[in-house]
Amino acid sequence: MKLALYLPNFRDKVTVRELEDLTALAEDLDFDSVWTLDRIIVPEASDRGEMQYPFGMLDEMGKQLPVSSRGEFLQGMPLLPWLAAKTSKVRIGMSIIDTPYRSPGVLAAELATIDHLSGGRLNVAVGSGWMPEEFAAASATHIFPKRHKHVRETLEIMQGIWTNEVFEYHGEFADFEPAGFGAKPVQKPHPPIFFSGLKDPKRSASRIAKYNLSGWIGIQDSPEDIQRWRTEIQRELDELDTQRSVDDLEISSMIWFVITDQDMDQTPRGKGTNLLVGSAAQITDQLKRYKEAGLTMPFLWPPFQDVPVAKTLDDLKRLKEEILPKIDAM
Repeated sequence: MKLALYLPNFRDKVTVRELEDLTALAEDLDFDSVWTLDRIIVPEASDRGEMQYPFGMLDEMGKQLPVSSRGEFLQGMPLLPWLAAKTSKVRIGMSIIDTPYRSPGVLAAELATIDHLSGGRLNVAVGSGWMPEEFAAASATHIFPKRHKHVRETLEIMQGIWTNEVFEYHGEFADFEPAGFGAKPVQKPHPPIFFSGLKDPKRSASRIAKYNLSGWIGIQDSPEDIQRWRTEIQRELDELDTQRSVDDLEISSMIWFVITDQDMDQTPRGKGTNLLVGSAAQITDQLKRYKEAGLTMPFLWPPFQDVPVAKTLDDLKRLKEEILPKIDAM
């Protein structure tokens, strides 16, 4: 099982030094990758629990974000070139890039440069976004009803720019004549692309099959959720008459992570379950279940509050040195 660190850049208060310490430890512990979180705004309506939709349009998540509108969170995209400079081994990425907030051609060109800055260690994860208030702040309100189409066009434009000397595209969100966009990515034919799907396995499987993507990323998925997603993605892949298998994919999920001194209540509560929040024994048992279910790379996600970075640093060491060998021995 690979390990990925999901940096807590989305917090009421976080420092660059804290992110640097976490990243350095992930590299020292031979983690597979370090990821940032894409969140442009927190609406003031969130503070009152009055957002238009719950987080990720997942009913059990509620209409309030865990970070205040006055929080001092850091933007995920500018952290990618910083991560490229601060590391030499781990892969880097942002989970997930909400494509409607970015011009597809500009995004493709900038990501190619970041791949060079990292020496070919960039992962690219894309999704459609879900928060109308954030679309408005990104001057993309008009895209919200067609956001899934924007993801499709972005995938086509990124792959076209990355694999052709010059490229043209004529779509709804981008329309340009043949042009060169500078350096191609170091990775050939291009960086691995992940699709983030929170609700619809059919859509996820369709994207994976059509665009030959490398993986899928969920959020707070239980082992049972992982089994369901894998089964449904494989079913859709089979119906699409592709040679792709879910076994070829990186199956990941962003999961809150804390090692506690005592056992925690892990009663299923949907996305709010303490999946990887518990004693070392509980986390060991849960990771064994995840491995059996087919989760290949958990994104270890420090909680939004009440857990200092110093605690997370200790927990990551214990996970790598004490718990993971038991999982690998299965």
